[in-house]
Amino acid sequence: MTLRSRHTVRYVRASDGVRLAWAESGAGPPLVKAATWLTHLEYDLDSPVWKHWTEFFSTHFRYLRYDERGCGMSDWDIRDLSLDRRVADLETVIDAAGLTERFALLGISHGACVCIAYAVRHPDRVSQIVLCGGYARGALARDDATSARVYDAILNLTELWGSDNAAFRQVFTSRFIPEGTEPQLHWFNDLCRKTTSPQLAGALLRARAMTDVSALLKAVRSPTLIVHARHDEIAPIAEGRLLASEIDGAQFVELDSHNHVLLEPEPAWRRFKEAVLEFAGGTRALPAGEPAFESLSRRERETLVLLAEGLSNAEIAERLGISEKTVRNHLSHLFDKLGVWSRAQAIVFARDRGFRA
Repeated sequence: MTLRSRHTVRYVRASDGVRLAWAESGAGPPLVKAATWLTHLEYDLDSPVWKHWTEFFSTHFRYLRYDERGCGMSDWDIRDLSLDRRVADLETVIDAAGLTERFALLGISHGACVCIAYAVRHPDRVSQIVLCGGYARGALARDDATSARVYDAILNLTELWGSDNAAFRQVFTSRFIPEGTEPQLHWFNDLCRKTTSPQLAGALLRARAMTDVSALLKAVRSPTLIVHARHDEIAPIAEGRLLASEIDGAQFVELDSHNHVLLEPEPAWRRFKEAVLEFAGGTRALPAGEPAFESLSRRERETLVLLAEGLSNAEIAERLGISEKTVRNHLSHLFDKLGVWSRAQAIVFARDRGFRA
């Protein structure tokens, strides 16, 4: 089954009337990605820069993502780019997805600020947070004169993004993926022009640069994993260390990479996947085509996956953010559907048909 065939796009209106495009794919514990810079829900499925991200998270989670206002398939006619509005958009997408139980958040780059603000506002809803290349302070909120000068220059260049000369966009692209191949650089250059207007690009960049959620870090209560490339030019490693030092109990993984967006061939991408699965307990989807498995609901599939890992009812309940009573109900239903009588038989059934924890 291809990634595109497992991918569904829907629309929801924010409280101010802006239409937001969101998508989901995969099965497993829910993980919601806060919107990040210049995405397009459809183009990203074929992207040499983003496709491996979507494939990885869709394999291990029920993966939810959306195009932020002003980008991709969401409305471009917008006015409010405040942090409060960006957090409200995340709330809108989560509600549209019908997430009534706890879920994990993924914050890449500026998405980290939105995840942090959401987690502080809704501590009872967030099970875990994964931040990659994230920061609490935007480029114009770091009291760094050099950073501010570079950012001002880039803001001026965005006015020329509509030009046929890709050199204006290349300056921006080369900071995001300096180790990218020619096809990757070309795709990212093209994405700049396809996903937003030059005017909106500048407004979105300035809104990010002014963001500062550093005062919220000590209020984060959810278990947090922070992964950061050592030579990241967009979000310096010092910003990742700030997150790790201020969020109580946060785990920190430093990657040997120059790329702000990790690319599939690099060792840092493999290390990132290992760290996420170890932290978040991601699981592999059950094999398709088995009639008994096909009859299971999404939650029953998730329960069987964790059961096959050897988790107890209490551990499954904690992982999925549900009660032990609900776990027992799911087990009873899936035992009936699989035609087995015990936990041990259910585990053998799953493993004998190609699934191993």
